[in-house]
Amino acid sequence: MTLASRILHRAGLLALFGSAVLVSGCNKKVTPPPPPPAPAPAPARPTVTLQANPTTINKGESSTLTWNSTDATQLSIDPGVGTVTAEGSTKVTPSDSTTYTITANGPGGSATATAAVSVNAPAPPPTPAPAATPFEQAVHDAYFDYDKADIRSDSREALAQTAEYLKANPSIRITIEGHCDERGSTEYNLGLGDRRSAAVREYLVSLGVSADRMNTVSFGKEKPFCLEHNETCWQQNRRGHFVRAN
Repeated sequence: MTLASRILHRAGLLALFGSAVLVSGCNKKVTPPPPPPAPAPAPARPTVTLQANPTTINKGESSTLTWNSTDATQLSIDPGVGTVTAEGSTKVTPSDSTTYTITANGPGGSATATAAVSVNAPAPPPTPAPAATPFEQAVHDAYFDYDKADIRSDSREALAQTAEYLKANPSIRITIEGHCDERGSTEYNLGLGDRRSAAVREYLVSLGVSADRMNTVSFGKEKPFCLEHNETCWQQNRRGHFVRAN
């Protein structure tokens, strides 16, 4: 092989090697960088509910508080209950109307809920009626039939007891009031009341009570003892009523 031939042969080998290197470099795969890690999710905000049953109680009774929560690490109920678990119930006996508040805390924040319990105030004790005086115990009203001024048999018995008391206590003076029920005109009932009070006075006089110890007056239907609109009530208003004058 001549020198020129060797030079040409070497040049061809170098060209062939360069082509192979170039082809190999073009076919090489490039690995992409790994993606950045995803951010951690934010912690959920707590939720909480609170209920009272019953919501209205009488003083001294109890109500049950019931609650439930999610995503909370610490819970408390005010007033008066304190720290509680994630869910549960407890009895409370407030002395006055109270609104209870539950607070739930966790990594995601806090939440609250409320429940109100109303306490009925006890009714005041009834005012005792004043004790009847001896006069009120011994003196009995006379009752009349509708539109009548005649002394009935039951009224005669009542007036007999009244007469005995008045004769035993001669210093007592009385006023006899004539009353009527609501039916009829004002003028008519004033006249009927006059007749009734006069009839009671005359009957007591017949039983030995001095006439000068007794005055009469008519109120007609103006001062009813009972305000209902039925016969039972009207009967209570048709009367001769005694009031001590001294």
